[in-house]
Amino acid sequence: MKAFVLTCLLMAIVGQILAQTTPYPTIGQVVRLDPRIDKLIPKDAQIEVLASGFVWTEGPIWVKNRDAVAGNFLLFSDVPQNTIFKWTEKEGVTPFLKPSGYTGTGVYGDEPGSNGLTIDRKGQLIACEHGDRRVTAMPLDGIGGKRTLADNYNGKRFNSPNDVIAHSNGSYYFTDPPYGMPKKEKDPTRETEGFGVYRIAQNGIVSMVVGDLTRPNGIALSPDEKTLYVAQSDPSRPVIMAYAVQPDGSVSKGRVVFGADGLKKQNLEGGFDGMKVDREGNLWATGPGGVLVISPTGDFLGHIKIGGATANCAWGDDGSMLYITADMYLCRIKTTAKGW
Repeated sequence: MKAFVLTCLLMAIVGQILAQTTPYPTIGQVVRLDPRIDKLIPKDAQIEVLASGFVWTEGPIWVKNRDAVAGNFLLFSDVPQNTIFKWTEKEGVTPFLKPSGYTGTGVYGDEPGSNGLTIDRKGQLIACEHGDRRVTAMPLDGIGGKRTLADNYNGKRFNSPNDVIAHSNGSYYFTDPPYGMPKKEKDPTRETEGFGVYRIAQNGIVSMVVGDLTRPNGIALSPDEKTLYVAQSDPSRPVIMAYAVQPDGSVSKGRVVFGADGLKKQNLEGGFDGMKVDREGNLWATGPGGVLVISPTGDFLGHIKIGGATANCAWGDDGSMLYITADMYLCRIKTTAKGW
């Protein structure tokens, strides 16, 4: 009888351990280039693949749901599928919004859907929409529908808004490269001459804050919101730029935080895509082969090497889990950093 009881207890303990074991496959590796990376990513951290089979994943954002029953969740775009998906640990992936970026009829290029997503101070989902060439706001419950925050600058339609960040004062900054247009930069429906970085003020007025980048892509703010970071995806000039945010919302002349020279030292080639910043000011920028971890002073600390095209990332859970969209995958890695 005692042996039977002990066996049952042992089986219960094993069951609990198995239940806590992550069931997800892993991919890639963490390349450690500077000792400081060990304070940001545990040595036993693994890149987990939460879901796969998508066409091109983008724009992840963690939603802290005020409804305790509904719980927190992750949203991310599949741009070619014109869909925003939702992921939770319990339910996995389910469709959240379709269409997400193109509401017209017929076919609109190969990337018609939403791209970058963020949550603003009101708890609204802010989306960059390729096909409809606009930035929108929508309550997370969808009640009342979405509204257009901006779709033009000085009367000329945007190309394909790509990534967006919400400022705590109620304004927004976003990038506008040509990637979502059917014929990209050669599309005959292009109305703007360049590819700008724009600001939507609290009163809805749109201004161009950066106009000299060839392919502005990812965008982020420092924790104190005094610095605006813009990543460029042009492989001929891959740079991450930093701009001081002025009291009126405009920005100063930019400085290069990290660029091609830093990539070449690690035999990496290609442009940058999306990025996020942790509370210490480190940049977590998607680029060649994965996520590059870069100090505020521009030192290359480490590389979360997934091995393929990597689009964007977002902090989730308690702020230390980094969710990553990479080609057909949705991934995550546990860090000891803290997002904000």
